[in-house]
Amino acid sequence: MREVTEADAGAAGTAGPWILSLRLPFRAPLCPDNLFGHLAAAAVPGVEEWRDGAYRRTLRLPHGPGIASLRPMPDHVACRLWLSDVEDLSIAVERCRRLLDLDADPEAVDGLLSADPLLAPLVAKNPGRRVPRTVDAAEFAVRAVLGQQVSTAAARTLAARLCAAHGEPVADPEGGLTHLFPNAAALAELDPATLAMPQTRRNTLTGLVRGLASGQIDLSPGGDWERARAQLAALPGFGPWTVEIIAMRGLGDPDAFVPGDLGVRLAARELGLPGTPAALTRHAAGWRPWRAYAVQYLWGSGEHPTNQMPTEP
Repeated sequence: MREVTEADAGAAGTAGPWILSLRLPFRAPLCPDNLFGHLAAAAVPGVEEWRDGAYRRTLRLPHGPGIASLRPMPDHVACRLWLSDVEDLSIAVERCRRLLDLDADPEAVDGLLSADPLLAPLVAKNPGRRVPRTVDAAEFAVRAVLGQQVSTAAARTLAARLCAAHGEPVADPEGGLTHLFPNAAALAELDPATLAMPQTRRNTLTGLVRGLASGQIDLSPGGDWERARAQLAALPGFGPWTVEIIAMRGLGDPDAFVPGDLGVRLAARELGLPGTPAALTRHAAGWRPWRAYAVQYLWGSGEHPTNQMPTEP
């Protein structure tokens, strides 16, 4: 196994495995607390972990499995990649940047949101909040269904079992990662009766993975967000919250909004914002096109562990 820098990678053949160390730049400011806190709190055992101050996860890449380790630093994110083939370098970096929302423009976002006097104190306290996103929108959609009406811990357990049974094994040279998250084709073949969840949620998951596997549901980067929303909403068990969470974190729509979310409503009331979904939606018209970031500020106003930098297990 060869360890090189990004600049060295082009000077040799592509066959791996490779270890590469990179610096991922971003526009300052960046608030890492909710970003890494959320990813660590929802991490699926075997697929993701928080280790030695870094978020680590497996990656399904065109030329073989990979692993990314991402550590927040004052002026960059330290990225360490394990790749089966160096030709996957650019796509691995792109997925890591998307996951951490590193291409956001915090000055534009915070400038607009600060114009609302009720939201401005939250922005001033922790400027530069990002939206925790995903490396794979289809994976996130599956996880959103697994998390319907259960705790974060229960959703992690369900997902870990699914990955252990149907995910591709991965060798992790420096941690405890064991599997890739199973793709839609693999999940479309599973027996729903083996899933430890209510029948209605089994039907929801089955409909989703079959639609993803057949190509009838398109969650690919650069796709049509409104069309994807319509495709998801047509499935059984997909209400507005699930659709918008997938739009926010899976598709990357910066204006996705969840006015009915309990955490959003409670935070809104504490700030003196409208508490009902309809009234909050009307008020939030002034936050467009950055309502997904407003949600992060509202969620971040609480003391939940997802709003804090993770600590070691």
